[in-house]
Amino acid sequence: MDLMSLEEEVALYKALSDTTRYRLLAFLAREGEVCVCAMGGALDVPDNKISKHLTVLRSAGMVVSRREGTWMYYRLIQPRSPAESSIHELLKSSMDWQQVISEDAKRMKEMCECDSK
Repeated sequence: MDLMSLEEEVALYKALSDTTRYRLLAFLAREGEVCVCAMGGALDVPDNKISKHLTVLRSAGMVVSRREGTWMYYRLIQPRSPAESSIHELLKSSMDWQQVISEDAKRMKEMCECDSK
């Protein structure tokens, strides 16, 4: 693993400071790669707001995207540092969020038009 600069680490923690972004990351940690339209439906947040939050997360180096036709898919990056590894583990095991994320996943499966992976 590469060491992160102080600026990269600060950007990482700033990205985590928003409830919607934290929820997106926890959702991606549980579901893997997900279409942006599925995340909007799952979190009951408009797609344009989801996109803005994903831009912050991408700038912080926490997610990557790929296009498939008209759909954009996002996933967590592989951890680059011990700090990122710890955050990934926290996202996967945060007991307070498990019920919320489970409900988000259920909504995603009911609402998604893109057959998210």
